[in-house]
Amino acid sequence: MYSTYIFDLDGTLLSTLGDLAASCNHALRTNNMPERSISEVRQFVGNGVRKLMERAVPQGTDDNATEKALADFKAHYSLHSLDTTQPYPDIMTLLNALHARGKKVAVVSNKFCAATKELCAHFFNGLVDVAIGETEGIRRKPAPDTVNEALRQLGTKASDAVYIGDSDVDIATARNAGMPCISVTWGFRDRDFLLAHGATTLVDSPMEILDM
Repeated sequence: MYSTYIFDLDGTLLSTLGDLAASCNHALRTNNMPERSISEVRQFVGNGVRKLMERAVPQGTDDNATEKALADFKAHYSLHSLDTTQPYPDIMTLLNALHARGKKVAVVSNKFCAATKELCAHFFNGLVDVAIGETEGIRRKPAPDTVNEALRQLGTKASDAVYIGDSDVDIATARNAGMPCISVTWGFRDRDFLLAHGATTLVDSPMEILDM
């Protein structure tokens, strides 16, 4: 077994799509832009909220209008990130089992840092040792910087750790950080997509991770 488990957040530990889509569409409506469907927002997430809004606004939108939409998204999401968001089934059981076995657990997300820490504190208090979101001056995933920072804070090495995520971004992040990746099939990307983007180990339920 690994000594350290590093998790992505959205689509891996938490089902956040409904709240992300609601805040995205609030920002679009506020700026007189057409709204997006849940399936569209599902495809837009994974590279941080700035990239989410850049993908959501109409093609050709200028930088100032995109920045305004992004600010409106952040303001709305900061108030509504807990409206429908919940851990996926058996996630709490998994985290409690890892905690009972003395494993180190981190969350590394491209979600902005304040929201990452707030959600982890709300849902996983005492079960996540380190939570890192998008931070000024640190390259976001798939660069390995935030994972390396989590390893530093945990006092562990990549060779003792595994990365768990639901997207192609997570597969690339694990590769760049020099650690194995477990890809989950219950998140924002399906099995065929993950396999096409280099997934080598897939799980269909959280408790399978304990057997890896």
